Amino acid sequence: MLNLQLGIRHAVGKQGPITLDLKSSAFDPKEKVWTRFPPEGSKYTPPHSSCDFKWKDYCPQVFRTLRKLFKVDAADYMLSLCGDQALRELSSPGKSGSFFYLTSNDQYMIKTMKKSEVKIFLKMLRAYYNHVRAFENTLVTKFFGLHCVKLAGANQKKVRFVIMGNLFCSDYSIHRRFDLKGSSLGRTTDKPQTEIDEYTTLKDLDLNFVFRLQKHWYQEFQRQVDRDCEFLEQENIMDYSLLVGVHFRDTRDRLLTGGSFDSDSSRGSSPHLSRGDTDPNRFAKIKLGSNMPIRAERTIRKTDIEPQIIGEPTGEFYDVVLYFGIIDILQDYDISKKLEHAYKSFQYDPTSISAVDPKQYSRRFRDFVFKAFQEEKFDL
Repeated sequence: MLNLQLGIRHAVGKQGPITLDLKSSAFDPKEKVWTRFPPEGSKYTPPHSSCDFKWKDYCPQVFRTLRKLFKVDAADYMLSLCGDQALRELSSPGKSGSFFYLTSNDQYMIKTMKKSEVKIFLKMLRAYYNHVRAFENTLVTKFFGLHCVKLAGANQKKVRFVIMGNLFCSDYSIHRRFDLKGSSLGRTTDKPQTEIDEYTTLKDLDLNFVFRLQKHWYQEFQRQVDRDCEFLEQENIMDYSLLVGVHFRDTRDRLLTGGSFDSDSSRGSSPHLSRGDTDPNRFAKIKLGSNMPIRAERTIRKTDIEPQIIGEPTGEFYDVVLYFGIIDILQDYDISKKLEHAYKSFQYDPTSISAVDPKQYSRRFRDFVFKAFQEEKFDL
């Protein structure tokens, strides 16, 4: 962690001129800068209490420009990642084996990466840059830096990691989180209902809501999901998810650990907006995927038929604030995924498994999210 903070401070401190029209050479995977950090310090690096290590910056000019595009202040960025407050290690929510760290202000997340993921990212970096530059409201993960720490000596261990935005950095607590792919095989939590809490990542078959967006936002949502999925499809990417965080505005509506709603809550089908929503600044902060006040309608799956990927609406509505974005965009449809698809297709319905080709994945993903997110028919 200290090595990482020393490296970031060094990298961000070397601010150069920023131009949005980058040359092709800036995106070259060979475009990386190595810096050695001896414990006693050097002409370019401060003395430190860690071991001797080397630090690598991948495509530094590109990430400097991305931070500018994403309106990240260099001093705030450095302070968030390298301040006195230590980074918090999170348990890995996925099967990737990656480690995750969160900054103390919750703004940035650091994820360790495999060499294969770094290769995929560098290959698609130019397309990613062009995409986020063209679409300010893109839902794909915001990336701010790609680095590597290499320990000196006999060990020579390399740790590669990416710095990205934390989707759930908000003034609101997240009461429920869903990781949605649009597939059904194995897409349910393995936790008993009594252990499900706000930190549990629920999956497609656990989703018990339809989220209703006002017409303007719903149309923008559809357009942006289409654009983002087309970009990922063109880059041969699959296995990504829509990560959704739900904040219940009324404390009586919050899910209890048993997975049910508080029975004392007074709820009907008519929505109500809290007084806080009359504050004009409240709406100024709303962005697609961030800080969105909407109504969520509860759904129930019928158990007497094939498992429904989206349940039947119940007419029970809840005022919620939503956060969502497309994550895990660094898995391409490589030979291992093709073999996984072939193997699982013998045992299960091929359309239900996660590992399918990018075109099919994109189509299925969109079909699902456009059922989970619908247009609000009630005029708020």
